[in-house]
Amino acid sequence: MEFVIYLTLVLFGLVLGSFAGASVWRLRARQLVADKKNGDPVDHVEYTKLKHIAHEKVSNDHSLCLHCGYKLRWYDLIPLVSWIMLRGRCRRCRQPIGIMEPLIELGMATFFVLSYVLWPFDLTSGLQIAQFIMWLIAGVGLGIMFAYDARWFLLPNKINIAVIILGITSVLLMIIGAPDHVGALFNVLGSVAVLSGIYFVLYLVSKGRWIGFGDIKLGLGLGLLLGDWKLAVIGLFFANLIGCLIVIPLMIKGKLKRNSHVPFGPLLIAGAIIAKLVGMSIVEFYTLSLM
Repeated sequence: MEFVIYLTLVLFGLVLGSFAGASVWRLRARQLVADKKNGDPVDHVEYTKLKHIAHEKVSNDHSLCLHCGYKLRWYDLIPLVSWIMLRGRCRRCRQPIGIMEPLIELGMATFFVLSYVLWPFDLTSGLQIAQFIMWLIAGVGLGIMFAYDARWFLLPNKINIAVIILGITSVLLMIIGAPDHVGALFNVLGSVAVLSGIYFVLYLVSKGRWIGFGDIKLGLGLGLLLGDWKLAVIGLFFANLIGCLIVIPLMIKGKLKRNSHVPFGPLLIAGAIIAKLVGMSIVEFYTLSLM
């Protein structure tokens, strides 16, 4: 039975990872078209490359090669397998497809499996299973924002809102199943205050120079998904720790300067995932060490 569960999680992770990778490019294309329409500056090369996928309707949506417009067949879209068989190139024009897509697919499959292995709560009731499913679905949105922000230093508003809605749903499920409804609600509010409130204050103080408003909305969604102020603190700690481990070596090597722009969204997402899956164990270990 466990093997079936793991296999299902891997397959769903790969498929939804493929969806997330395609969504990243479609969101970028639509952003470029909107920016050009509003008169904002856009990269002409990137705009020319992506504009043909910006107007695809969901009912008539097809995956296309970004170089030659080749409409991908079903055998070109098998997650990870097709990329390996084609050696990361388009079947028709042989231009590189890129490494981002398979990385998202692998990352999503890994996220699904680790979420199940490390899930710190019971999965015995329908309510508990529903919370777990909300977490996995939200993970797809987080994967999209992780890749988008890492590449273009921007968090898509539509995905941010979707994650917030999933977070609200998760909170409602948690409060319904909690023995202390008031205590659970205050825990959620504390979590949101840590992951969103702090960044809102920094946004006001810096007038948007240090923190973007997208990070505030991301913090809101993550705060709702974590649902506990202690986990929010741990998530914030790991986000900054990972950031230091990445940024400091790059600054020493001269690849980053003090005024270089570093996307914080991926760091915050990584920190929140760590906090959700192992945060309670860290809290328990810390509590025992004080006794």
